[in-house]
Amino acid sequence: MKRAAAKHLIERYFRQLTEGCGNGACTNELCASCLGFQPLDHNAAAIRALELYKINTKLCDLHPSAAFPDNNSIKMVAHYFSLLYLCPEVHYLTEEKVYEILSICEGKKDYSPLIRVIGRIFSSTDGLVQSFRKDKEQHPNTKEQHPNTKEQHPNTKEQRKTHQAKDEDKDEDDKERTTAMEQESEASASMEGATGSTENRLGPVEVSVDIEAVRRVYNRLLSNEKMESAFLNALVYLTPNVELDLTYLDVYDTNPDYLNIFIIVMENSSLHSPEYLEMAMPLFCKCMSKLPLPALAKLTCLWSQYSVEHIRRMMETFQQLITYTVTLPLRYLIHLVFYANVLGGDFDTGHNEEEEEEPPSSELTLQELLGEERRNKNGPRVDPLEKELGIRTLDCRRPLIPFEEFVNEPLNDVLEMDKDFTFFKVDSESKFSFQSCPFILNACTKSLGLYYDNRISMYSERRITALYSLVQGQQLNPYLRLKVRRDHIIDDALVRLEMIAIENPADLRKQLFVEFEGEQGVDEGGVSKEFFQLVLEEMFNPDIGMFTYDEFTKLFWFNPPSLENEAQFTLIGIVLGLAIYNNCILDVHFPMVVYRKLMGKKGTYLDLTDSHPVQYQSLKELLDYEGDVEEDMMITFQISQTDLFGDPITYDLKENGDKIPVSVDNRKEFVSLYSDYILNKSVERQFKAFRRGFQMVTNESPLKCLFRPEEVELLICGSRNLDFHALEETTEYDGGYNKDCHIIKDFWETVHSFGEEDKRLFLQFTTGTDRAPVGGLGKLKMIIAKNGPDTDRLPTSHTCFNALLLPEYDTKEKLKERLLKAITYAKGFGML
Repeated sequence: MKRAAAKHLIERYFRQLTEGCGNGACTNELCASCLGFQPLDHNAAAIRALELYKINTKLCDLHPSAAFPDNNSIKMVAHYFSLLYLCPEVHYLTEEKVYEILSICEGKKDYSPLIRVIGRIFSSTDGLVQSFRKDKEQHPNTKEQHPNTKEQHPNTKEQRKTHQAKDEDKDEDDKERTTAMEQESEASASMEGATGSTENRLGPVEVSVDIEAVRRVYNRLLSNEKMESAFLNALVYLTPNVELDLTYLDVYDTNPDYLNIFIIVMENSSLHSPEYLEMAMPLFCKCMSKLPLPALAKLTCLWSQYSVEHIRRMMETFQQLITYTVTLPLRYLIHLVFYANVLGGDFDTGHNEEEEEEPPSSELTLQELLGEERRNKNGPRVDPLEKELGIRTLDCRRPLIPFEEFVNEPLNDVLEMDKDFTFFKVDSESKFSFQSCPFILNACTKSLGLYYDNRISMYSERRITALYSLVQGQQLNPYLRLKVRRDHIIDDALVRLEMIAIENPADLRKQLFVEFEGEQGVDEGGVSKEFFQLVLEEMFNPDIGMFTYDEFTKLFWFNPPSLENEAQFTLIGIVLGLAIYNNCILDVHFPMVVYRKLMGKKGTYLDLTDSHPVQYQSLKELLDYEGDVEEDMMITFQISQTDLFGDPITYDLKENGDKIPVSVDNRKEFVSLYSDYILNKSVERQFKAFRRGFQMVTNESPLKCLFRPEEVELLICGSRNLDFHALEETTEYDGGYNKDCHIIKDFWETVHSFGEEDKRLFLQFTTGTDRAPVGGLGKLKMIIAKNGPDTDRLPTSHTCFNALLLPEYDTKEKLKERLLKAITYAKGFGML
């Protein structure tokens, strides 16, 4: 039937329900002239008229006395008619259109018209791009029309903090963390010139889609179960078209508003449901991976302006997707949310250490002589999205969501690192590797990947040395061999390593073998561990004067007036690099700022909290002082310190600093300059040498691209949490022992009864270090082997293999006495 005829019939039904046919004796129950008819308002009558038209109900004949309905009634019928039957002509959606169609559907309890509209618009790229625009003519007075909807999207840091404070889903820990984050953010912005706001750093991100309108529509529609499948099916049909557009038509280059599709889809709060994870999200992930880098960067910057609640929801959605299936091109998706989280946090793009570039050598390297290129010659790879955004993860002091929440533990439990490492190093173009998303891996998993990289590098150096020996006819050592005397360990190590660093630094990447002169121990790892510890014990001895020790923090710091030459600081850097390279744990006590500086950042005011807590507290009191700073404190921009001999020395933070008083107006500048002097300028000579030695070993490793500063500390120092129950669970037995043996039960009862110091001595005796590896003692594979029947001999160990040789003592008391004596007086290596 033609549209005009249909409209005419609906108008007649509407007149019959509101005005009646005019016949006082009418018996039609669907006519207002009928005696028993219940009156209807115009809205209900319009909906009822549509229903009667659909079932082709018989109309009453119009009585001559009946009046023609007014124009408003006719317009109302026409309006509802157009909404219900002219839906095919809706080419895009606005918030008002959705609500109008929804009100009709709710009144007649038939949601099929709205489902059809959603299915058509949300499965159409053109329809979705044009929908929910910010055009004021299309959306007049949106905020006034919907006073009960959620607050407007927070586009500034202050608004976002207000939004966070109202987040009812946060637990108490999140609230405490947010408060601390705000305090440190204010201090950071003042002291460092850091820009905590994404708009100030990258400029406001303008998009044509009204994000708040989209959120309101989703919130209202998704509360209806009948709408869920409409959005899901539409997304399934949409994604193939989007993939074709991005792959072959370069549609984003000609129409940047194409990004609206991804913005609108990602606002769907049901994306984490199993149906989406199984059917729609895999296809959507594939589409997003086709977006060009500028589009991904723009999307990241937009999301960085979202509240913590929205960032966390997207993160959890993609984490569930990763857990659900690990075969998707998730690289860009999880990176987008991660970098948005970083951009939205407290950011410091300044205060970077200057990288020392070695001048290009005219001599051919060993690899080039053999026709090979060194791996990672230009350093670790850089994430393209990170480069496009012009940021580094290291620049973020506090993200919106803690980095730890991005770690996907179920993935870490099942990830086969050997295969993933192969994809990362060999076939990265065609195979996806989770090492390209290091933030979802824990430190233990990443340390395994670093171990593989280091071992392959060792084998490569060994192979190249062997080939070179054949070509040149010279017998070269394929290992880094150090022969040292216990009484002169620093002199011997310093001379040997300094010669290697000058002649051929590549030899530092060979596998380390240490031999103590006069001792018969064969280095399979244990001798190297003791070598590292002895070097550090002597170098960190306060009597030498290279480092100062804080009794309160139990941490070491570079001694500014130290008389030691740079070579000795370089040696310590080499030792730390060799420890990482050879998978050894060191008992090193540095503040976190040292690891931040090793990764390329300078120390700032906030870093004083653990490195120089007394100075930090004094500076904080200066910043918080409410009185007259200049008159009451009488401080100038000249500071005083003592040299190695206790004599006072002065330093001007600014030119003519002794003549510039510190006031309320310039105290922030004073704090910034003072912090820079303490952490950077005063120890510049020592730290540069230290970092140079560290980079000689690690410069070509993926250390910087995989680990954050706190993880580097864990990698070097191991875990401080000694869970001996976890060690008991993973210990293996040999030589006739098992976990049910009486002596083994006595052994663990004895070890658990030890104090903290004795437990560390036991670890030192058995493994060569008193620290737990990354991941805790549960990751340490210790072996307890039977070493004969009852005897007066002490227990012995093979630290290279974490093996304890334990005689079968008769009593628990004798076991404890012999074990304590062994761990207390153990030193050196001999034939067992």
